[in-house]
Amino acid sequence: MLPDRKAVKDLFEGLLGRDVAVAGGKPVDVGIPKPVVASYVDDGHRLRAVAVMDLALAARCGAAIALVPKGAADDSIENQLLAPNLFDNASEICNVLAATLGDALDVHLRLSMSYAPSDPLPPQVFNTATQPAAREDLELEIAGYGPGGLSVVIAL
Repeated sequence: MLPDRKAVKDLFEGLLGRDVAVAGGKPVDVGIPKPVVASYVDDGHRLRAVAVMDLALAARCGAAIALVPKGAADDSIENQLLAPNLFDNASEICNVLAATLGDALDVHLRLSMSYAPSDPLPPQVFNTATQPAAREDLELEIAGYGPGGLSVVIAL
């Protein structure tokens, strides 16, 4: 039901062109600093999954995919403010993640919305992102950029 770690690793390595280590992690907090949250819907427009990237992962993968220097990601993390270009890049990764999630659920999914750290979350998306069950919490380490957290949550 949840994508396996190898599928997540392969997706990130393929998109970033860098080695990515994936291990178990802790749930990404939707508090401060706020994460990037992506919601995924099926063909009936029902919420089926949510991905939550902590600020560190969003900044680091957003920089790595565009070959932006690591310092730009570090600045966003230090200032707890995700640069717009890094958010756009992280959102594109969330868009591609829809296929991996859909394969795991055996249903066609599409990205419904990516929420920037400054965006309020709709209650259903918030509740799914914070539910304790049907989730995979991961720590990703992007070679040359550093670590960050990703939580993938299936809507119950």
